[in-house]
Amino acid sequence: MSAVTLARLAALSAAIAVIAGAFGAHGAEGKAVQWLKTGGEYELIHALATLVALRMGVRTAAMLLLGGSALFAATLYAMALGGPLWLGAITPVGGVGMIAGWLVLAWQGAVPDRSGR
Repeated sequence: MSAVTLARLAALSAAIAVIAGAFGAHGAEGKAVQWLKTGGEYELIHALATLVALRMGVRTAAMLLLGGSALFAATLYAMALGGPLWLGAITPVGGVGMIAGWLVLAWQGAVPDRSGR
Protein backbone atom coordinates (compact mmCIF):
# COMPACT_ATOMS: atom_id res chain seq x y z
CA MET A 1 0.00 0.00 0.00
CA SER A 2 1.40 3.38 -0.97
CA ALA A 3 2.22 6.10 1.52
CA VAL A 4 -0.34 8.38 -0.15
CA THR A 5 -3.08 5.76 0.26
CA LEU A 6 -2.13 5.22 3.90
CA ALA A 7 -2.18 8.97 4.53
CA ARG A 8 -5.63 9.26 2.96
CA LEU A 9 -6.92 6.36 5.00
CA ALA A 10 -5.45 7.92 8.16
CA ALA A 11 -7.29 11.17 7.41
CA LEU A 12 -10.51 9.25 6.81
CA SER A 13 -9.94 7.35 10.07
CA ALA A 14 -9.55 10.65 11.94
CA ALA A 15 -12.82 11.92 10.47
CA ILE A 16 -14.63 8.73 11.50
CA ALA A 17 -13.19 9.09 15.00
CA VAL A 18 -14.60 12.60 15.32
CA ILE A 19 -18.00 11.42 14.09
CA ALA A 20 -18.00 8.54 16.59
CA GLY A 21 -17.03 10.88 19.41
CA ALA A 22 -19.76 13.35 18.51
CA PHE A 23 -22.36 10.61 18.31
CA GLY A 24 -21.20 9.28 21.66
CA ALA A 25 -21.48 12.71 23.23
CA HIS A 26 -24.84 13.65 21.73
CA GLY A 27 -26.78 10.63 20.54
CA ALA A 28 -25.83 7.49 22.42
CA GLU A 29 -26.91 6.07 25.74
CA GLY A 30 -25.64 3.52 28.23
CA LYS A 31 -22.54 1.47 27.43
CA ALA A 32 -22.59 2.76 23.87
CA VAL A 33 -21.34 6.15 25.08
CA GLN A 34 -18.15 4.66 26.53
CA TRP A 35 -17.58 2.35 23.56
CA LEU A 36 -17.85 5.27 21.13
CA LYS A 37 -15.63 7.46 23.28
CA THR A 38 -12.93 4.81 23.68
CA GLY A 39 -13.02 3.82 20.02
CA GLY A 40 -12.90 7.45 18.92
CA GLU A 41 -10.00 8.36 21.18
CA TYR A 42 -7.87 5.42 20.13
CA GLU A 43 -8.73 5.79 16.46
CA LEU A 44 -7.90 9.52 16.41
CA ILE A 45 -4.60 9.09 18.25
CA HIS A 46 -3.56 6.28 15.95
CA ALA A 47 -4.60 8.12 12.79
CA LEU A 48 -2.18 10.87 13.80
CA ALA A 49 0.47 8.31 14.77
CA THR A 50 0.08 6.76 11.31
CA LEU A 51 0.89 10.10 9.70
CA VAL A 52 3.95 10.47 11.94
CA ALA A 53 5.13 6.96 11.07
CA LEU A 54 4.73 7.75 7.37
CA ARG A 55 6.69 10.98 7.80
CA MET A 56 9.43 8.97 9.48
CA GLY A 57 9.40 6.51 6.59
CA VAL A 58 8.28 3.53 8.67
CA ARG A 59 5.46 2.16 6.51
CA THR A 60 5.14 -1.15 8.38
CA ALA A 61 4.43 0.72 11.62
CA ALA A 62 1.93 2.95 9.81
CA MET A 63 0.03 -0.06 8.49
CA LEU A 64 -0.03 -1.76 11.90
CA LEU A 65 -1.13 1.41 13.70
CA LEU A 66 -3.89 2.15 11.22
CA GLY A 67 -5.08 -1.43 10.79
CA GLY A 68 -5.01 -2.17 14.49
CA SER A 69 -6.90 0.98 15.41
CA ALA A 70 -9.47 0.39 12.65
CA LEU A 71 -10.20 -3.11 13.93
CA PHE A 72 -10.21 -1.98 17.57
CA ALA A 73 -12.55 0.94 16.94
CA ALA A 74 -14.79 -0.83 14.43
CA THR A 75 -15.66 -3.58 16.89
CA LEU A 76 -16.50 -1.03 19.58
CA TYR A 77 -18.56 1.05 17.15
CA ALA A 78 -20.43 -2.02 15.96
CA MET A 79 -21.34 -3.01 19.53
CA ALA A 80 -22.40 0.57 20.28
CA LEU A 81 -24.73 0.47 17.28
CA GLY A 82 -26.34 -2.78 18.40
CA GLY A 83 -23.98 -5.38 16.99
CA PRO A 84 -23.36 -8.64 18.82
CA LEU A 85 -21.35 -8.41 22.02
CA TRP A 86 -19.06 -11.26 20.92
CA LEU A 87 -17.32 -8.63 18.78
CA GLY A 88 -15.70 -7.54 22.04
CA ALA A 89 -13.57 -10.69 21.82
CA ILE A 90 -12.05 -9.37 18.58
CA THR A 91 -11.28 -5.90 19.96
CA PRO A 92 -8.00 -6.98 21.64
CA VAL A 93 -6.67 -8.20 18.27
CA GLY A 94 -6.79 -4.59 17.13
CA GLY A 95 -5.03 -3.61 20.33
CA VAL A 96 -2.23 -6.05 19.59
CA GLY A 97 -1.89 -4.47 16.13
CA MET A 98 -1.56 -1.02 17.68
CA ILE A 99 1.03 -2.22 20.18
CA ALA A 100 2.97 -3.92 17.39
CA GLY A 101 2.88 -0.69 15.38
CA TRP A 102 4.34 1.28 18.27
CA LEU A 103 7.06 -1.32 18.78
CA VAL A 104 7.98 -1.32 15.09
CA LEU A 105 8.06 2.48 15.15
CA ALA A 106 10.32 2.42 18.21
CA TRP A 107 12.65 -0.07 16.57
CA GLN A 108 12.76 1.18 12.98
CA GLY A 109 12.15 4.83 13.75
CA ALA A 110 15.36 4.98 15.75
CA VAL A 111 17.43 4.12 12.67
CA PRO A 112 17.95 6.98 10.20
CA ASP A 113 17.16 6.11 6.59
CA ARG A 114 19.71 6.33 3.81
CA SER A 115 18.73 9.90 2.95
CA GLY A 116 20.21 11.10 6.25
CA ARG A 117 16.98 11.93 8.07
